[in-house]
Amino acid sequence: MARYPDLPYLLNVTQEETRKVYQTLEKWGAALVNQLDLRDQELEGAPSTNIFTVVTITDIGRPQGGDIAYAASSGKFKGYVSTAASTTWKDFH
Repeated sequence: MARYPDLPYLLNVTQEETRKVYQTLEKWGAALVNQLDLRDQELEGAPSTNIFTVVTITDIGRPQGGDIAYAASSGKFKGYVSTAASTTWKDFH
């Protein structure tokens, strides 16, 4: 699990300290973005969730994006693709 940076608690900030506050917030934001980018890379680079051997892909109740199945009825390997536009099994060529 990622450890996101804590936002410091600032109280009674004077006008002279405004620049320091901005710099603190800028550093905090950059650290947060860095952690989120690393998490995205970990998720995108993760291998398939599951590999199934089934007669038909309808035998798989709740597939997740990245799942792979060998459908014995069609003799084909299939990958489950989950995007914002659609979720479907695609044949490997």
